[in-house]
Amino acid sequence: MALYSRLLDLLSRIVVLVAGFALVGLVAMMGWMVFGRYVLNDTPTWIERSATLAILAIALPVAAVGVRERFHLSVLGFREALPIGIQRWVAVACDTAVGLFGLAMVIWGWEMVGMVAPFKIPLLGFSQGWTYAPMVVCGVLTVMFAVEQVLLDILNPEGPEQRGAAAAFLE
Repeated sequence: MALYSRLLDLLSRIVVLVAGFALVGLVAMMGWMVFGRYVLNDTPTWIERSATLAILAIALPVAAVGVRERFHLSVLGFREALPIGIQRWVAVACDTAVGLFGLAMVIWGWEMVGMVAPFKIPLLGFSQGWTYAPMVVCGVLTVMFAVEQVLLDILNPEGPEQRGAAAAFLE
């Protein structure tokens, strides 16, 4: 379990690092678009579509990291009102549901990639499948991170909310 968590820790750091560089690229694209529109009076046509793809490539994998770091949307009032023993199983059920949702993203996202792969994105010239590829990546990461959370929920004797990040529990 400790090795799996360390590998996921490295993976989540890589995802955040890549997303950070992609965000810098997105800001540069937006700056070029504004410069082209208002200074050159000639908006680059490829920027808007590229920016949309960049936003998807940034937001979806980082949302999966949110599953691991538990900064995703969650409502804890009901669970915290329950006894510790029951809290654990509610957390297991919630994390399992998140993992199943991630699995659905992988399955149907991959189907969408396959359906639109033969079509080209206008102005960019590459496969429309790249529009849905970040959803598949997000789904794979979500499943991996949810499996870790379920295992930590089960193995932690203090209950699901008495621990911080996954790495803190293992140290």
